[in-house]
Amino acid sequence: MRTAYSVETVRAAERELMARLPEGALMQRAAAGLAAACAELLGRVYGSRVVLLVGSGDNGGDALYAGARLARRGAGVTAVRLIPGRVHEAGLAALRRAGGTVTGTEGAERLIGRADLVVDGIVGIGGRGGLRPDAERLAVAAGRSRAAVVAVDLPSGVDADTGRVQGPAVRADLTVTFGTHKPGLLVDPARDRAGTVRLVDIGLGPVLPAEPALEALQHADVARLLPVPAPESDKYRRGVVGIAAGSARYPGAAVLAVSGALGGGAGAVRYVGPAGDAVIARFPETLVSDRGPAKAGRVQAWVVGPGAGDDAGPVAEVLEADVPVLIDADGLRLADREAVRARTAPTLMTPHAGEAAALLGVTREEVEAARLTAVRELAARYGATVLLKGSTTLVADAADGSPVRVNPTGTSWLATAGSGDVLSGLAGSLLAAGLTPRDAGSAAAYLHGLAGRYAADGAPTTAQHVAEALPEAWRDVRS
Repeated sequence: MRTAYSVETVRAAERELMARLPEGALMQRAAAGLAAACAELLGRVYGSRVVLLVGSGDNGGDALYAGARLARRGAGVTAVRLIPGRVHEAGLAALRRAGGTVTGTEGAERLIGRADLVVDGIVGIGGRGGLRPDAERLAVAAGRSRAAVVAVDLPSGVDADTGRVQGPAVRADLTVTFGTHKPGLLVDPARDRAGTVRLVDIGLGPVLPAEPALEALQHADVARLLPVPAPESDKYRRGVVGIAAGSARYPGAAVLAVSGALGGGAGAVRYVGPAGDAVIARFPETLVSDRGPAKAGRVQAWVVGPGAGDDAGPVAEVLEADVPVLIDADGLRLADREAVRARTAPTLMTPHAGEAAALLGVTREEVEAARLTAVRELAARYGATVLLKGSTTLVADAADGSPVRVNPTGTSWLATAGSGDVLSGLAGSLLAAGLTPRDAGSAAAYLHGLAGRYAADGAPTTAQHVAEALPEAWRDVRS
């Protein structure tokens, strides 16, 4: 599992660790890791041209010490000071001793245009807002050059805690981060600016708290969550998921939700709604009822809302059930907020950014600019677990202090009609199998993302193909 910690937590851990180490040792560890990553990216260090964009903080010091290491290996290294008179003096002296040179911002674009590598040491993890004009000018020049761009700890101009990008920011090919990931490196829009992220161990692990701000599951974590039938299992012991979805206008939503549920590990799927004929024609193993959710038979979890149109009746019935409920799509619009909050059984809501914006009363752009803030606010308002779909899917629990989970799998090809219906059925099936909403949402997003990759394989795909790829994703995780 990858974990990320807030700026405040990282700084506290660094202070504690520095108190135990000789002065400057922590920065030297960071610089060594940064220099190694730069050398690996360059391939051939000797004779290469490296430009360091150096601000006044410790990030600038890391860049200068790393630049000194590269200079000693034969690279031509030039440090560009963005703020005259304000620079890490010891790092600057080390660079000069190693044969590096120092200049101001005038003419720096020319240097960047000839460089093989540009190192972004402009702003550290405490930076807020976009870059200042001089820094912006050089960041733009770096982006237009043929040079590889390496960010120190995180790209300058992004918010380390939230992933927000509130103005001009560096776009890196590689970000070398120290000690632990920062939330902004895992969450868009900042994640998109970070390129490949490489974590350098500087010894922070033992002094970081057990509970991170953010966590990203990996194969082994998801494998431990997935339900596996025991020898004595039958379809009822494995869990039955109810799907209340579809309408005369959107029967396909019901079919897709059922397809996701059948790939999710539950023993049986009950379908309730007007699309029964379409569902049974595609999936004859489905238990179909037209008597409404309350009379459909026993289930261990419900999925309600995909393609429901304007019929609020099934949504209200499902919310009264004393089993876990997943609310998606039209269900999010039709559900009574107080009824959701009043539920004693677990609730999982799965909005995309537009639906989240409507629930919060803000614009879609505001949600997409601050995804972490939005998912936490929704979970708190509704007393539910919230899975916010998008370029980085996030899962937040209503419980205070629980780390938000970010899904690392997926592909932009999943932005296709019906993909979310497959995800809701998959997550609902995992709920019925006994997973908590947080685990069900996280594991479903992970499997769904992998299935999207397999189904697309670099080309357009459909929601049905994503559902058909779920067994392959499942086997990949468990193997």
